[in-house]
Amino acid sequence: MNATAIEIPGSRAATNRAMPIGRVLNAYFTEAKYETVRMLRTPAFGIPFLSLPVALYLLFAVLLFGPALRADHKSAVFTFAAFDVFGVMGPGLFGFGAVVAMEREQGLLALKRALPMPPAAYLTAKLIMAMMFGVIVTATMIAAALTLGHLPLSAGQCASLTVINILGTLPFCALGLFIGTRTSGKAAPAIANLIYLAMIYLSGIMFPLPKSMAAMAVIWPAHHLDQLAFRVLGNPSEGAAWVHVAVLAGVTLLFTALSIRRLARVG
Repeated sequence: MNATAIEIPGSRAATNRAMPIGRVLNAYFTEAKYETVRMLRTPAFGIPFLSLPVALYLLFAVLLFGPALRADHKSAVFTFAAFDVFGVMGPGLFGFGAVVAMEREQGLLALKRALPMPPAAYLTAKLIMAMMFGVIVTATMIAAALTLGHLPLSAGQCASLTVINILGTLPFCALGLFIGTRTSGKAAPAIANLIYLAMIYLSGIMFPLPKSMAAMAVIWPAHHLDQLAFRVLGNPSEGAAWVHVAVLAGVTLLFTALSIRRLARVG
């Protein structure tokens, strides 16, 4: 008898084969819903990633340099885009990096595999969570810029920026997943934070880099997302839009493939 042909009733293979498409979609929706609610209810995750970008933007763009930025539209857009990208980076990088590493060590991934649920629901739920955080960050940043930052933004610019930020979470999710699949639960937050800080300061999103360091900015996905935001907001940007999109897509595909391969081997 061929052992590989034996299928235990109620196993994942049997469940996925017999489950109607409506139940499959509901499983994805339920997993994503509770993952998002869980992270929103986690103070150490929800509070800093939702409040810090807009709080820092208001500090620098309104309280400290408000009059100067109102007189210099280019600098005002630069500051807004900087903290907007800063806010989009975190949920994906840490939501996958630190959380996946800890849940992998605790055996949650092995438990998920044993449950009658779609195999991709676990990672899809975290991806949707990061996108939802990106939407919230973008909405609060736009509201702050329009009301207190006195930055004129059209409805088309707001909509385009929201779409860019939603899709812009993907490379940071992929980087976070790569960290989460290769490091321990204790080391993952430190490594994710190290990459996070390096990307903030070496990608040129917060301040222009000196000429000797400007060339290294292009290796960071934050730089390319920032340049796409510039194009939407009417500021001059470096390079063609398709190049920035290609780099972000390449980072997403590369690190996702490496991470999925790792998960398939070790769990």
